[in-house]
Amino acid sequence: MKILLLGKNGQVGWELQRSLAPLGEVVALDRHSTEWCGDLGQPERLAQTVADCRPDVIVNAAAHTAVDKAESEPELARRINAEALAVLAQAAARTGAWLVHYSTDYVFDGSGEQPWQEGDATGPLGVYGQTKLEGELAIAASGCQHLIFRTSWVYAARGGNFAKTMLRLAQERERLTVINDQWGAPTGADLIADVTAHAIGLAQRDVSVSGLYHLVAGGETTWHGYASHVIAQAQMRRPELSWAVKDIAPVPTTAFPTPARRPLNSRLNTHKLQSRLELNLPHWQQGVDRLLTEIL
Repeated sequence: MKILLLGKNGQVGWELQRSLAPLGEVVALDRHSTEWCGDLGQPERLAQTVADCRPDVIVNAAAHTAVDKAESEPELARRINAEALAVLAQAAARTGAWLVHYSTDYVFDGSGEQPWQEGDATGPLGVYGQTKLEGELAIAASGCQHLIFRTSWVYAARGGNFAKTMLRLAQERERLTVINDQWGAPTGADLIADVTAHAIGLAQRDVSVSGLYHLVAGGETTWHGYASHVIAQAQMRRPELSWAVKDIAPVPTTAFPTPARRPLNSRLNTHKLQSRLELNLPHWQQGVDRLLTEIL
């Protein structure tokens, strides 16, 4: 099997290089690659790359993910998150390749308290969510065999993340303020990559798995709950570090105004994925504890 991976150096892309390797030859690209084009900002060249490379599977881990910045550069966000996906999907349909793509809880309006199901009505609150939704629709319209995974609150040991920021601030400040009215599940890039590899293997044997799935870790928490868990675990594991924090105060989303509105309910129902792909998704704390073991 030949797999074309786009976005190789992102959080998920980096883990995909590991998880996809046992499946076959992986051609891993980013937007700076020279021999092949891996830049979603150049859709026509991407289509030529697919035509020349002739992969069995295209895995797109690249995106315009700067949520606030997307509000001021909607054309760029749309070109990367929607127009490029339409071109990729059409190229996949022409060559018979599978297309694997990652979307987001931001396609929903964040209302209510129930975990969102795949078929629920969408209602993006900003440019990022809208362009990611347009990308999903373009893939579905192309007719190509595809796997779309909506996920949220992604972290990885590599690069910056919320947990690392909290650990740094906990050693610098006595009081932290963290949002407590946004709900979701912190989800490791390693989990996303491993589920992807499993799904691709299954798709090669059963084309009926093609479709849209929600993929997040088990359980739910708020950013405040996430921060509290991270700091408590870190203090227990590394008591010798100079911990300054004495208070982690919960505050509403309105305490941190941003250009783009954040959904308050980022819970995603994963029943379809777990039953159709015969998988168990571990609790979010399990993945975060593993992250802390790596970075502390």
